[in-house]
Amino acid sequence: MSLREYVRAMGRGPSRGRSLSAAEAEDAMAQILAGTAAPEAVGALLMLMRYRGETPEELAGFTLALRATLPDWSSPAPALDWPSFAAGRTRGLPWFLLSARLLAEAGHPVLLHGWNSHQGVAASVTGALAHAGIRQAKSLCDAGQIIADTGIAYLSLADYAPRALELLQLRDVLGLRSAVNTVLRLVNPAGAPASVQGVFHPPYLALQSEAALLLGLQGSCVIKGGGGEFERNPAKSLPLSGICAGALREGMPPALLSETHARLADGPQLSTSPDALAALWSGDAEDSFAEAIVTGTAALALLTMGRAASPAEADAQAQALWAARALATERTAL
Repeated sequence: MSLREYVRAMGRGPSRGRSLSAAEAEDAMAQILAGTAAPEAVGALLMLMRYRGETPEELAGFTLALRATLPDWSSPAPALDWPSFAAGRTRGLPWFLLSARLLAEAGHPVLLHGWNSHQGVAASVTGALAHAGIRQAKSLCDAGQIIADTGIAYLSLADYAPRALELLQLRDVLGLRSAVNTVLRLVNPAGAPASVQGVFHPPYLALQSEAALLLGLQGSCVIKGGGGEFERNPAKSLPLSGICAGALREGMPPALLSETHARLADGPQLSTSPDALAALWSGDAEDSFAEAIVTGTAALALLTMGRAASPAEADAQAQALWAARALATERTAL
């Protein structure tokens, strides 16, 4: 059908309107990405979906259409897909970058990818990459090579799906986020068997997990993270939703620290300069809260990849990896 028919199906009123099937959503997004749909129809479809509430089937269909437009990933799939699409104005430093690096150096290759907007200087992911020891790729092919060399790479949405970025930026025109924000967390461009995702609004926890299950993902973890990133607040027990061995699961890992903060960004006492990331990694600076963010976030990722049988075991493994990193740094210095 044309996009007009999908808009009509969704917008016929409370009693007659309906959501799209996965196949319909895939066709609709294919038309949008091909540029054959009228811009008015694109905006209407996205906002109707926003108003009705997107469904797992719609998200899965949109994701499949977007994946079909991406270049093939020719390298071995990384162990973990890590999307980063937060747009929070109150975020602090992206400590999760050190979590991803910790996993990569332990032999679990990671692809970080995303686009961040409406952020302060301290929260800039791309601005912090060099300080976290992570290289930025220029394409999916380049990302595969960097991961082969270093175990981890970051890829901007602008460099692997520019048309999707245009759709994401419709938020500036429409004034509201759309299903595109969620789809980009599900796209998994390198075909990793496991994915970690952060959300800002709790209702999206189960929604994204159910969509990921429809897409065949074997392992995932979705949390309400700092500013919408996959970043654990160590002072809180947090609900999570995800997939374990191809089945939906929910959990509530306990807090790692007894102190509390209204915002995750208020916990670390280090400078908000991205230099603090390098200083924490090298051991030139110490901050128990920042360290707990890093190891706690890495622990959830280990659990997602099936590397630990319980949250407690995953926490212990992540702390051991952090300690081993510190010893390696000391040996290098000697």
